[in-house]
Amino acid sequence: MVSDIQRSPTARAQLISYLKHHRLWQVEDILRQWLAAHPMPSTETLQHIEQLKTWLDAFRPLPPAVVAELRQRYLVRFTYHSNAIEGNTLTQSETELVLTTGITIGGKTLREHLEVIGHQDAIAYIETLAQHTTAISDWEIRQIHNLILRKIAPEEAGKYRSLDVQAAGTGYIYPPHYLLAELMADFITWLNSDSAQILHPVLYAAEAHYRFVSIHPFGDGNVSTGRLLMNLLLLRAGYPVVIISNQNRQGYIEALVQGQQSNTWETFFDLIVEATETALVEILSVLATAANSQSKESPFYKDILDFLQTICR
Repeated sequence: MVSDIQRSPTARAQLISYLKHHRLWQVEDILRQWLAAHPMPSTETLQHIEQLKTWLDAFRPLPPAVVAELRQRYLVRFTYHSNAIEGNTLTQSETELVLTTGITIGGKTLREHLEVIGHQDAIAYIETLAQHTTAISDWEIRQIHNLILRKIAPEEAGKYRSLDVQAAGTGYIYPPHYLLAELMADFITWLNSDSAQILHPVLYAAEAHYRFVSIHPFGDGNVSTGRLLMNLLLLRAGYPVVIISNQNRQGYIEALVQGQQSNTWETFFDLIVEATETALVEILSVLATAANSQSKESPFYKDILDFLQTICR
């Protein structure tokens, strides 16, 4: 009921009071309820993203303590899930140990440990690139790939493949190696074109991902590089890092395969939109109750309070 929300000087204080009274420890749960209560038709799936992003932008600049907490979360989880999708058997807790202490995990291969370090280096690189607005070139993409593979396969790192390849599971044939320079030049032109950059940022990043992996310019590490490129574009647009969960590995792979075989990418786009929504919900749930957010009278608080009042009548 409305009376459940204690009258306080600020909307933030009212929300904290409500959470305490109802013993709710996760703002994320409330945001999930809000999303469920505001269903969107399939043609308007980005409206949720827009609302969540508007709330997030009202909190900017983000408190340094929150930025540090979120970075530690995504550094471990992005690395774990990205590597797990590619077959790395380190668990998330083992990945964290490798990243934070440098210890080796018994029973795991050297390559698996080096994949963790390489992915961490690549994340740091895209974070640096995200702070600038200069056009992305072939060199930056090669460098992302180089950081992923340089400790594992230095002879391949940052170099285009010299053989023709096909997808092992489906038999899908990627473009021949002698066309890679031309195809990548076309891809870079599209990536920096006005027609691409006027797309919604999430759709732009998702399309860049699938265009890149469909060219498959490297012998190994293409999909990991594609996810990092996608997140570079999202970070530049003010979005949090978007993680494709290993639990959704099959759906992710099937969406890529469907797109490559039939040139229908709606399922892939939907998957990326859903993952972006999840990332925005998480960052908002941290910001909403962070002590450093006390001075932020974001419209988020009023909107969520209005929603709570509605559902508690």
